[in-house]
Amino acid sequence: MRHVWMAGLALMSAMAVSGCVSDKKYHEALADADATRGELERARAQKNALEQQVKTLKDLNAKFGSESQIARDELQRIQHGRDKERDTIEVRTKELEDKVKQLSAQNRSVKQEYEEARRHNEQLKSLVARYQKEMKERSRSLSSGMDSPAVTAPLGGAAGSSSPKAVPAPSPFDAPAPAAPLLNINKAPSADLVLTLGITQDVADRIVSNRPYRVKGELVAKNVVTKDVFDDIKDRITVSP
Repeated sequence: MRHVWMAGLALMSAMAVSGCVSDKKYHEALADADATRGELERARAQKNALEQQVKTLKDLNAKFGSESQIARDELQRIQHGRDKERDTIEVRTKELEDKVKQLSAQNRSVKQEYEEARRHNEQLKSLVARYQKEMKERSRSLSSGMDSPAVTAPLGGAAGSSSPKAVPAPSPFDAPAPAAPLLNINKAPSADLVLTLGITQDVADRIVSNRPYRVKGELVAKNVVTKDVFDDIKDRITVSP
């Protein structure tokens, strides 16, 4: 556009100098020059507007880039927090699963102990019932023996004699030996258990280590002695204080 305007001015100068150009053409040339200057001004205005738009677009691009970076940083923070929370939940879940397994094992152990205690209780009840029956039978036999009439000594002398033969006084040597005292298995030392009951040292140590006993039958219920050993010593022991 500038080149056109310069060309128009040159043409006008040439025409004025030569004097060959008419006034009409001169005015037309001036009009073209004005039109060219107007187009030049409009072109400059458009250029300035475009430069302003470019600047605005650059600013918007920078703003959007900053906001995009902020959004990416926030997204990474959220992802990191989510991963950390997921790891925490997994660790807590593992701990709870281990706790459930531990409690289940403890529950099974308690059930087993309960069943063993129940079986021992049933054995003790059976032993107590048997001992009570034996004690009743012994008491009944002792009562019947005390109530039976004494056997009279045979009468001596000649036949038809009315005087009975004198019965000699009983000798102190004929009296029954006093019964040995029962051995308290809750108090007796292991050495006395070995000497008095004739058991081994291991059995005596087990009897001592499993004290106290409420009834004699707990020796079998607690697996301290075998049934045969208990039957052999049960009449020589006691648990009373």
